[in-house]
Amino acid sequence: MADLNSLTSSAYNQALEVIASVEPRIAAATKAELADQRSSLKLIASENYASPAVLLTMGTWFSDKYAEGTVGHRFYAGCQNVDTVESLAAEHARELFGAEYAYVQPHSGIDANLVAFWSILAHRIEGPWLQAAEKKNVNELTDEDWEKLRRELGNQRLLGMSLDAGGHLTHGFRPNISGKMFHQQQYGTDPATGLLDYDAVAAKAREFKPLVLVAGYSAYPRRVNFATMREIADEVGATLMVDMAHFSGLVAGKVFTGDEDPVPHAHIVTSTTHKSLRGPRGGFVLATEEYAPSVDRGCPMVLGGPLSHVMAAKAVAFAEARQESFRAYAQKVADNAQSLADGFLKRDATLVTGGTDNHLVLLDVSSFGLTGRQAESALLDAGVVTNRNSVPADTNGAWYTSGIRLGTPALTTRGFGHDEFDSVAELIVHVLSNTEPGTTKAGGPSKASYSLAEGVADKVKGASAEMLDKHPLYPGLDLA
Repeated sequence: MADLNSLTSSAYNQALEVIASVEPRIAAATKAELADQRSSLKLIASENYASPAVLLTMGTWFSDKYAEGTVGHRFYAGCQNVDTVESLAAEHARELFGAEYAYVQPHSGIDANLVAFWSILAHRIEGPWLQAAEKKNVNELTDEDWEKLRRELGNQRLLGMSLDAGGHLTHGFRPNISGKMFHQQQYGTDPATGLLDYDAVAAKAREFKPLVLVAGYSAYPRRVNFATMREIADEVGATLMVDMAHFSGLVAGKVFTGDEDPVPHAHIVTSTTHKSLRGPRGGFVLATEEYAPSVDRGCPMVLGGPLSHVMAAKAVAFAEARQESFRAYAQKVADNAQSLADGFLKRDATLVTGGTDNHLVLLDVSSFGLTGRQAESALLDAGVVTNRNSVPADTNGAWYTSGIRLGTPALTTRGFGHDEFDSVAELIVHVLSNTEPGTTKAGGPSKASYSLAEGVADKVKGASAEMLDKHPLYPGLDLA
C-alpha cells in the first residue's frame, strides 16, 4: 500500500506541476479544494469522494476523442478503443445491478432522465404511431406527419413525486424541462407522517392515468417499495421509471434488495455515478430489453458526443463497486445514517418522517427558528457542509426552505462510524441552537441573514478537526 500511495502522490504532484506551467492559478485552486475538503465535514448527500483510480482515469487522452453513436456504430472513425471502454462500462453496470441492458453515455443525472423520458415516448408513442401511419421510420414522415407526431409526443402525462415531498426537479417540477415536456401532476406524502402513502399514489394514478410514473427521490429519508409502484403503473398502463441517483450505491451494495431494489421492477432506471456509488460525475440508464433499442438512441436523440474519458472512469467505478468491500461500505452508509438520525432525535431535533432507513436525514430547522438558508450558512461558517432543502408543505419555498439535507456517504468513505456521527449530530445542534435569525433593512424578520454566537464556529471546527485527523481524506496523498 505504501508503494501505491507513493505512486498516487507522484502522479498528482507531477500533474499539478504540468498544470501550473500553463495556468498556476488553476493548480493553486486544485490544491486549495483538496485542503478544503480535507478540513470540512462534508454532509451533502449528493457528494462523495471518488478513488484516485477513478479520478486519474478521467485525465487521459480519451478526452480528445469524439465518438457519437454506439458501440460498433459510430459517426466518427477510429473509435475502437472507445468501443472497448463503453462496452466494459456497460458490462460492469449490467452485472453490478442485474440489469438486462445498460447505457453509460449520459453526462449527468438530468441527461439520463431526459434519455429515459424520450426513450419512453419513442417506444410508447413514436413506434405505434409510425405503424398506424404505415411508415417504416421517422425518415419517411412528411412535415404534416411531424406536426401530428410532435403534438402526440408533447401531450403525454407524467406523475412524479413533488419537490417538497422529496422528489427531484426532473420529476415534473414545473420550471424544469420535465415539467414543460409533459402534462404533469405530482404525488406527495402523508401529511401526518411524511411517508409515502401507496394507496394515495394509486388513487392519483387511476384519476390522472399517466403514461410515465416516476419513482425515486432526492430528499426522502425512507425506502420505497418498488414492487408496489410497479403494480400501480401496470394497473393504469404506465411505464415505471425509477430515478435511483441518490441511492444507487445502496442498490449496488445489496443494502436494498427484493421489493426495495428498483431494477427487477422498473421498465427503466436512471442514476448518477458520483453520489453513493462513489464514481465520476456522470449518469447512466438501465432498461429492460423491450426499451433497450429506444434508450440506445440517446445519441443523437438527446445527447451529443459521449465523454469517453468519463465512461472509462465509470467502468473503473463499477468495477470497484462489484468488490465485496463496497458491500461493506454501503451497509456502513445506511448504519451511519441511522446513527446520525438517532443523534438528532436524542437531542430533541425534528426529523422529517421521524428518522431514516437509507443514506440521508432531513432535518426540519424551523424548530430552531431558522430557515434552511440560515442554517446552511451558519453551519458552513463552522466548517460543516450541508445543503438547504424543502420539507413537506414548506412555507419558506424552494429557495429559503425550512430544512437541511444531510447524507452519510462521504464521511463514511473517510471511515467515520457510529460515535463520530453521534458527535456530528451534537455539533450541528450546537451550531443551530446558537444561531439567531437576522432582520431586514425594514426591521422585519429575515429569511437569509443570521448571527452565530461568538466562539461557536471555532469550537465546532476544533472538535471536527479531531475527528477528521483520525480519518484523513486520501491518506498517503501528499502534495508538494
